[in-house]
Amino acid sequence: MPVNQNDPRVKRTRQLLIQSFMELLEQKKNIYSISVQDITDRATVNRATFYAHFEDKYAFLECWMREKFQRKLEETLPNCSITNMSSLRTLILTVFDFLARTRQYMTRTPANSQYEPLFEIAMQKELYGLLFRWLSEESSASASQEIVETTALVISWGILGTAVQWSRSSQSRTKEAMVRDVLEVVAAGLAPVM
Repeated sequence: MPVNQNDPRVKRTRQLLIQSFMELLEQKKNIYSISVQDITDRATVNRATFYAHFEDKYAFLECWMREKFQRKLEETLPNCSITNMSSLRTLILTVFDFLARTRQYMTRTPANSQYEPLFEIAMQKELYGLLFRWLSEESSASASQEIVETTALVISWGILGTAVQWSRSSQSRTKEAMVRDVLEVVAAGLAPVM
């Protein structure tokens, strides 16, 4: 039986599971070493409760990453919206910061790399949503809906892909230099719709 996401009890339970995971993460410092059993033990709920809320650990981790990224966006962007190039720069910087900070909890091994696409897709969906809303409101009248959607899709993956590669590398270039260059490329990519 599906759970009602708007039920306050459901929200509290989900929050309890996520909070328990965060506490474990602070102790273990590695996302991949935390099991569903660890989370439910810490939250003092049974495994059936966990699976009533999340299909599996993958779904849980995707939800956790999406919520964490949403909170970061809310902190850095007023009303979680883009209004101009300055707020677009803030968005790009936020993605770079977020990935750099999150990377400390992601020890890369072949066994653990299975989770990274989940995190990247969760973040890309959030980026796409923000960009699509902004471009839908600000695009020129001559820009078709298809071009707006495609532009938001390409730019969201471009920002995220660049930030992912930068966060995985030895970071020989500064974050500020990368953000400046990404903003320049993104601004050029906006030309067909702005």
